[in-house]
Amino acid sequence: MARDDLAIARAVTLRPIRAIAEGLGLGDDDLEPYGAHKAKVRLEALERLGAAPDGALVLVTAMTPTAAGEGKSVTTVGLGDALRRLGRRAVIALREPSLGPCFGMKGGAAGGGRAQVAPMEDINLHFTGDFHALTAAHNLLAALVDNHLFHGNRLGLDARRIVWTRVLDVNDRALRRVVLGLGGPADGVPRESGFEITAASELMAILCLARDLADLRARLARVVVGARPDGSPVSAGDLRAAGALAVLLRDALKPNLVQTLEGTPAFVHGGPFGNIAHGCNSLVATRLALKLGEVVVTEAGFATELGAEKFFDIKCRLGGLRPAADVVVATVRALKLHGGVARAALDRENVAAVRAGLANLAQHVENVGRFGVPAVVALNHFTADTEAEVAAVLEACRALGVPARLSRVWERGGEGGAELARAVLDAAAGGGTTFHPLYADDLPLAAKLETIATTLYG
Repeated sequence: MARDDLAIARAVTLRPIRAIAEGLGLGDDDLEPYGAHKAKVRLEALERLGAAPDGALVLVTAMTPTAAGEGKSVTTVGLGDALRRLGRRAVIALREPSLGPCFGMKGGAAGGGRAQVAPMEDINLHFTGDFHALTAAHNLLAALVDNHLFHGNRLGLDARRIVWTRVLDVNDRALRRVVLGLGGPADGVPRESGFEITAASELMAILCLARDLADLRARLARVVVGARPDGSPVSAGDLRAAGALAVLLRDALKPNLVQTLEGTPAFVHGGPFGNIAHGCNSLVATRLALKLGEVVVTEAGFATELGAEKFFDIKCRLGGLRPAADVVVATVRALKLHGGVARAALDRENVAAVRAGLANLAQHVENVGRFGVPAVVALNHFTADTEAEVAAVLEACRALGVPARLSRVWERGGEGGAELARAVLDAAAGGGTTFHPLYADDLPLAAKLETIATTLYG
């Protein structure tokens, strides 16, 4: 997290979380407060609101990002604040940050500048303990696997074919590959294994796709931990572990409610990575937000061909969601990078490189259109951007026939996203009626992969 972000966040007096919940129509019986400014929402609230109409769902994605990211979270938060300033009952739905990236090069994931969710320090660190619960559940299953090997291996697991590793929410390179069970007969069966980061756990993806506790338990039972010598799979259900895992994740399944610096309600829940999982916040949080909000703004990891594709083809398909609009975040620096400029020279004006990089942005706008979702380009403004570079981007978008607006939410909060908000509302007027997944659900797996590869990457 940048020092400016921290100073800005600490200067804001947050509203009590009960007041934020009350503004959404949630009562005290729906909440499990975690201090004054965080709360979990009981799943019974979603059941009670089941017949309520859904709001409009807006996805924020991006062009191919640079290593530092292009500002999807900032744009998501700022757009939500801007919509609220326009009188819309806006709700934000984001993923929870992981401690690994938070203490790494990329930093936290609570937005930035005047477009942040808060309490920012809590959200970026331990928050409500969801990641710790996932770590415990994942590692319990790993312990049960090794315990099963030690106590006779009734299921016939091949120790060389065990795929279930352990996890922790820290970047610890030395633990990527380890040898377990050293020390003698009482210390287990020696074998190679490793550690992954908690956000990469399959349990994180499962938690974020589960519709309720029963669905969560059923999905946990199907987790494959390894194979027998003949290649047949062994699951968590075979180990009779699903119930114990579900109990550990029972509270983690409940969505977390916080707020932006401007008081817009925000559900921050779940955090699967977009490169190895589907890269979206939890389905239960999104469904709850849609029942409570007039417009829901959410985001998906990386760019359109990765996070957005998984959002449309996996999350929307499983959840019955129909996105009404998509915001493609672009930056002048990313356009220059794709236009051939070296990283060290990205702060220098180079309109020709911006124009050369626009082919990347055009492809991402086209990708969104393949799902039948209207796109709006948000040009996330940085201080090094020049008027000529910004004009080149807006002119190119007009030529493409896609609405594009300059976004200054990092420096101005919701006020800096008013034009973007109006463009998004115009684009979302169709209410998701034209949305369709990229491929049919009954296609063979190889055909689905070929469709994605040739249509979005080709």
